[in-house]
Amino acid sequence: MPSERASIADRRTRAAAKLRELGFGALLVSPGPDLFYLAGYLMFPSERLTCLVLDRDGKATLVCPELEGPRAAVAAPDIARSTWGETDDPFAAVVALVRASGAVAVADQMWAALFLKLQAALPDRTFAPASEITRELRMRKDEAELEALRLVSESADRAYARMLDRSFAGRTEREIGADLADLLRAEGHDEVGFTIVASGANGASPHHETGDRRIADGDTIVLDFGGAMRGYRSDITRTVHVGATAGREEQKVHDVVRRSQEAGYAAARKEASAESVDAAARRVIDDAGYGEFFIHRTGHGIGLEGHEHPYLVRGNRERLEPGMAFSIEPGIYLPGRFGVRIEDIAVIDADGSARPLNRADHAFATVA
Repeated sequence: MPSERASIADRRTRAAAKLRELGFGALLVSPGPDLFYLAGYLMFPSERLTCLVLDRDGKATLVCPELEGPRAAVAAPDIARSTWGETDDPFAAVVALVRASGAVAVADQMWAALFLKLQAALPDRTFAPASEITRELRMRKDEAELEALRLVSESADRAYARMLDRSFAGRTEREIGADLADLLRAEGHDEVGFTIVASGANGASPHHETGDRRIADGDTIVLDFGGAMRGYRSDITRTVHVGATAGREEQKVHDVVRRSQEAGYAAARKEASAESVDAAARRVIDDAGYGEFFIHRTGHGIGLEGHEHPYLVRGNRERLEPGMAFSIEPGIYLPGRFGVRIEDIAVIDADGSARPLNRADHAFATVA
């Protein structure tokens, strides 16, 4: 496997080729997923401008505050730096590096206050979202990225397995969410992004805000949680039952959702359209009579962002290719009663099939 820095340098080479192909003059990237992707520099957004300038010939320069120069040098030692002092004009430094003609691609997540100043400093240029350059690249994960996604998914699996040994009844959703967050960190996560604990009727809200409802025997609970390790995201959902054996309909719904996910896996393969995976998973739920209660897409891409391309949804005819990573997460949500969702992250392997990165038990587990 190539070294991490070599992989990142190759990404810049491919991004520069995309600039030339589409006739862009430069790519300007501020702190966020694109900066980490192209420079390996994981930096918080700030009112002080940090901007990677990549020109169409592949030359990269990191414009950054002088006080952050040492940090940038450690994170991206192979990238030239242009540092600016507290009273200097960083936008002038960027302008000096944008030499080729053509439109300028700007990070999708750049703060509006910074973008407006860049726009004023480059009044004769047109601008476009950086995703016009980076979207195609980031969808197809390289070996280093696939390994990072494997590791963070395995970390989430271990956290879930340990969570099954915890007591649920009598505790609040918020307390269970705190346990999940602690376990993610204990298993190697640098960051906890979210812990959805949706118990009882709250399970019918796919993005329930974890709250103070006290969990009782007989509750069905949707556990959806994830975070990041070294920038790459995890996202896993399992549904569990508290105490006594689950009721007949709860068991039936869980089985339908499990079969729906299996149908999604079977449909997810090289050259299949994104919407065909959604259709395959949805068909199982429709046939079981619960179609109106599956109220979201089947999946979303994942990598440096929790939600990114490709999206497994009706109308997306994009073809799946090796290296693409995405969730497969069908669900059924019965208002006022309960919900069930099962979610894994999968990747399209070199052989064209979908391989799960999450291997935590999919069974309708019973917890204390």
